[in-house]
Amino acid sequence: MVDPTTGPLVETVFHLLLAAGLGALIGLEREQSESGGSFAGSRTFPLIALYGALVQAFFPSVLPFAVGTLVVPLTVAYVGKIWYEGDIGLTTLVAALVTVVLGAMAMHSDRGAIIAIIVGGAVTVLLSVKDPVHEFANRIEESERRASAKFILVVLVVLPALPDRSLDVLYGLNPRFIWLMVVFVTGLGFVAYVLGQTLGPERGIALTGIVGGFVSSTATTVSMAEKTTQNATLYHVCAFAVVTASIVMFPRALIEIAVVNPDLLSNVALPLGAMTVVGAVAAGVLYWLTAADETVEPEELKNPFRLRPALIFGVIFAAVLLVSEYVNEWFGASGVYVTAFFSGLADVDAMTITLSRLAAEGAVSTEVATTGIVIAAIANTFVKAALAWVLGTHRLGRLVSIVLGVVVLSGLAFLVV
Repeated sequence: MVDPTTGPLVETVFHLLLAAGLGALIGLEREQSESGGSFAGSRTFPLIALYGALVQAFFPSVLPFAVGTLVVPLTVAYVGKIWYEGDIGLTTLVAALVTVVLGAMAMHSDRGAIIAIIVGGAVTVLLSVKDPVHEFANRIEESERRASAKFILVVLVVLPALPDRSLDVLYGLNPRFIWLMVVFVTGLGFVAYVLGQTLGPERGIALTGIVGGFVSSTATTVSMAEKTTQNATLYHVCAFAVVTASIVMFPRALIEIAVVNPDLLSNVALPLGAMTVVGAVAAGVLYWLTAADETVEPEELKNPFRLRPALIFGVIFAAVLLVSEYVNEWFGASGVYVTAFFSGLADVDAMTITLSRLAAEGAVSTEVATTGIVIAAIANTFVKAALAWVLGTHRLGRLVSIVLGVVVLSGLAFLVV
């Protein structure tokens, strides 16, 4: 006969082992990095995690008191660490307190255990990237830091205060949704910006194209075109950067669609995916044709967390959303396509999110939204080719136009299939 207590007992032991494992993971990182010193390491952190887990399992009502009690010996150990080692860093102390909470979360429930695993992994990664984080912080100028702080402050203050409903005074627009999309698009650019700053410019022109595609493909195209006027022999490597920045726009659009309207993703994935694959192959050929000694200084892109560009994008997005709704009512699909083309000349993100939103609401069909998004992407691709012609050398313009022309044709081919 099966003991009915066996199941809960096994589950409790499993969660205890999970808590101890998370503590060991963080403890090993602290000890290997020699950041914990004599304060805490590979043995102390598992014990701290088990402490939180056992209290949560058997005395959950006193968990806050238990955490507060642990603060006393941790503080004493921290003071001793300062006294003997002269290290006043708080990172290990805070990590120890977080580990207590992770242990309690691992014991709380299955959902808590999953979140504890995710957070524990994130904490370990954050602790292990000390040098890259400090190097990244040192690369950012004071003006950039202030701009980021202002932007984040505005996001935290403005976003919760905006009404989450359609307002007649704004012609039916939802101000919170608009601002949320501004934050989302800017956040995508900031992630790429952080990646570029963390890896450093020495990673080369490939990183410039990829990061530039997420932050500002137009700025990257302009920069590369101007570099060919300074040194005409660099047209191969500059063309590679322009093409790479241009095709990154397509997966970026797919990410936006996946967030705003996942049901639309399968329809748009085929044409945009084809353009991405064809463009990647072409970029690979350009990279192979690039001479080993052809180098170019990567473009120093600005921090996307700046208030003015974000507000400008918000205005553009609101205008595109409003115009698209009206032209769809007045002119049908043809009006949407014309709007998509002219909007895409300036910004693909605004049209991508707009049509994804309208398709989710049923205002436009899936076919119209898919075609409109591809048209906007193609229009923006034409802009990159035109910039290469006008601002760069004849060789750069011709090479970029041929490659991006093939990319556009592949998208059109899969769109009509």
